[in-house]
Amino acid sequence: MPTTKVTFTLDNDTVARIGRTAHRLGTSKSAVVREAVREYAARAGRLSEAEREQLLTTFDAILARPAARTARAVDREVAAVRAARRQGGRRTPPESG
Repeated sequence: MPTTKVTFTLDNDTVARIGRTAHRLGTSKSAVVREAVREYAARAGRLSEAEREQLLTTFDAILARPAARTARAVDREVAAVRAARRQGGRRTPPESG
């Protein structure tokens, strides 16, 4: 894999941690940084445990609320949307700008 030399500014503790990890694993500091970035990037899109708990709490609260409409009203709306989709196309020209 081709590599590019880059420069970053890191605090002394981080540099020492990278060095210790490289020594312990018997690999280069660059390899340690590459793997750390790869793992961090893989996790970056995932929810933290606190975010997950907050979303579950919100979801539970929504489920506990009484329904705003009857099931029959929802069924009528779904049927209307499906009928409109079957007709296809726009009823009005798209907004410009």
